[in-house]
Amino acid sequence: MDEFPAIDSFSAVLNRQPAALRKSMTYDQGREMHGHKILTERTGVQIYFADPHSPWQRGSNENTNGLLRHYMPKGSDLSLSTPSI
Repeated sequence: MDEFPAIDSFSAVLNRQPAALRKSMTYDQGREMHGHKILTERTGVQIYFADPHSPWQRGSNENTNGLLRHYMPKGSDLSLSTPSI
């Protein structure tokens, strides 16, 4: 078993997407991306990290979070959702 099971899963999902849609990703400074170099090696996706307290550097993420909160209040169980919601 690999040392980074989450990276295994994430790589598999990313590699199913067209290359034009997976050129780069920007993350905050969280520990969840400690395997970012492995992810880049496996997928070719360049990983960038936003400066602390700079949400504007992750624009699409912040926009998506805003849309999600508009339709699904914080604390909603997303596992109960379907693509039609």
